[in-house]
Amino acid sequence: MTKQDYYDILGVNKNASKADIKKAYRKLALKYHPDKNKDASAEEKFKDISEAYAVLYDDEKRKLYDQYGHAGIDQQFTQDDIFRGADFGDIFRGMGFDFGFGSSGGFQDIFEQFFGHRTGSDPRSRRRQRGSDLRFDMEITLDQAFHGVETEIRVPRTETCETCNGSGAKPGSSPVQCPKCQGTGQMKQTSRTAFGMFTQVSVCPHCRGQGTFVKDPCPECRGRGVVQKTRRIDLKIPAGISSGAQLRLAGEGESGGSQGVTGDLYVFVHVKPDRRFERRGLDLYTKKEITFPQAALGTKIDILTLDGEVEVKIPEGTQNGDVLRVAKKGMPEIRGRGFGDLYIQIQVSTPKKLSRKARKLLEEFAEEINENKRKF
Repeated sequence: MTKQDYYDILGVNKNASKADIKKAYRKLALKYHPDKNKDASAEEKFKDISEAYAVLYDDEKRKLYDQYGHAGIDQQFTQDDIFRGADFGDIFRGMGFDFGFGSSGGFQDIFEQFFGHRTGSDPRSRRRQRGSDLRFDMEITLDQAFHGVETEIRVPRTETCETCNGSGAKPGSSPVQCPKCQGTGQMKQTSRTAFGMFTQVSVCPHCRGQGTFVKDPCPECRGRGVVQKTRRIDLKIPAGISSGAQLRLAGEGESGGSQGVTGDLYVFVHVKPDRRFERRGLDLYTKKEITFPQAALGTKIDILTLDGEVEVKIPEGTQNGDVLRVAKKGMPEIRGRGFGDLYIQIQVSTPKKLSRKARKLLEEFAEEINENKRKF
């Protein structure tokens, strides 16, 4: 499935101030932290909340997200990145708590004492970053939905730079340890309180939490490790697909960098309205106009289906609005388990102009009907 909107996750509107975003995050983070909330879904919810806050509280990232959505964020955050970016010290102070630690304490000690575990700030323990998922919308006809179709789509996305293999460094060179954070990916700020020393940990702005710094950037990607390309991707749409269905193409999303995992591509299929048929699930509905003599006497007519023409018997005495069913001439079941049916609504047409002979015959017919009625 596609990722949920960050504003919806925090329960704020798109015009929310940074203060509103922080307030919403404080409340939700304390509610869903897995060490305080034992519900099975709490940990995943906590990750989503932290990721949404890390993006929306950062002015630059929020601007990209507002303009391009999830695709505008270069890469998703690992759990450690989210923890490093979260202002948990501020959250606890807002609740009336304060913590006094020596210079060796700080953010890790807060989590260990308050939640009972450590977040693991060692850069070597960081999880592999995952590239963003992408969405691609396409339209097909009802005939294509019936038969299935193989096509090629072009998707703009970021890919790992082949020149530097995603390192961001110029060929022949390598990233060096960040001089600002000494390779930890974190910056610590210590302040004195009435209860002792309080250390706040944040993401290093120089290396953006990576712990390494590209001194000689790659000329192809300019140190980013990824480049923007338009990729041609073969796509197979199965027969029977319905409008609004999603197809997931694993590994066809945004690059996660040299050590990361590529995101997925979600193709949303929209079936265009068809003037001949109305689709309801696996069944198709259409209308067919016949003459009064055909309805009264019965006949056989050819009906167009998505799989060619079929002969349909019109029973004698068919009334206007009657519906005839043709078995297994509807849409195929997407897993190949049969077909729906075709339903034909009969519309008996009345001629607007009559020849003298036709009028005389109809008058005789009307008299015959009236005579028959008097006999009963």
